[in-house]
Amino acid sequence: MSNTTTSRGIEEREGKFVQSVERVINILEAMGQEGAPITVTDLAEKVGLKVSTVHRLLTTLAHRGYVEQNQEDSRYRLGFKVLELANAVLYLSDIRTVSRPYLEELVDRCNETANLAILDNTEVIYIDQVESKNLIIVKMFAQVGNRGAVHCTASGKALMAFLPEERIDEIIGQIDMVKYTNETITEPKDLKKELQRIQREGYALDWGEREEHVRCVAAPIFNHESRPIASISVSGPSTRITTYYMKNELVDIVKDVAAKISAKMGYNGNGGIH
Repeated sequence: MSNTTTSRGIEEREGKFVQSVERVINILEAMGQEGAPITVTDLAEKVGLKVSTVHRLLTTLAHRGYVEQNQEDSRYRLGFKVLELANAVLYLSDIRTVSRPYLEELVDRCNETANLAILDNTEVIYIDQVESKNLIIVKMFAQVGNRGAVHCTASGKALMAFLPEERIDEIIGQIDMVKYTNETITEPKDLKKELQRIQREGYALDWGEREEHVRCVAAPIFNHESRPIASISVSGPSTRITTYYMKNELVDIVKDVAAKISAKMGYNGNGGIH
C-alpha cells in the first residue's frame, strides 16, 4: 500500500471520528471491563496510550464525575455519573414496558390514539403509541420516533411544566417558537403562563397548536424522585375531541392513567401531580 493511500485512509478516518472522543470511550470501556479500581499505568497499557495522555483525560473525566480517584492508592474507578447515564437508558426501557398496557387502556377507554413521549431539551420524542380503533383514523404528526417542539405539543408542555424554574427559563430561551397554526403559542410570557396553569392543574392541552384540527390532552409521568420522566397523551381530530369532551371527560381519564403509571414507577405523590 502506498503512502498516499495510507494518508488518505487516515484523513478519511479523522474526518469521520474525533480522536479524543474515541480515546475517552476506550478508557471508560476498559475501566468497565476491569471491574475494579485501576492505576493510570495499567489503564494506559490497556488502551495503548501514553500515561500522560490517559492522566489528562482522566482528570477531565473526574472533574465531570465520570471517574473517581482513590486518594489512598491513586487508583481510578468509574464514577456515579456513568450510573446516571445507564439509569437513563433503563428508564427509557422501563417506561415503555410499564406504560404499554396503560396506553392500551387509554385507547379502550376513549377510542382515540394514545402516545408516550419523553423530553429531549427543547423537543419531545414519541417513543410509543397505540392507535385508535376508530374506523376513521386520522394520521397525525405524533408518530413513534418523531420529534415535536415543546411549545406547541401537549406532551412537551406537560413535561416542561414540572421542571425546575431555572431549567424552564433556560428551555424557553432556546426555543424557536415557530407558529404552526393560529393556535400556536409564540410568546414566551404566554407559554410561561400556560406552564404555570399546568403545574396547578396537572395536565396540558393542545388545541391544534401543531396541526390544525388535531387536539391532544397530556399528563406527566413521575418517577420515585418525583421527577417528570415521560408524558402520556391522547390525541385525535377536533370533530371527536370536542372542547366539552376534553375538559369534562378526557382530562380526568388521562390524569388517572398517568397517575397509575407514576405509581408503578415508584412515585409517592409528593410534588408533581396536583
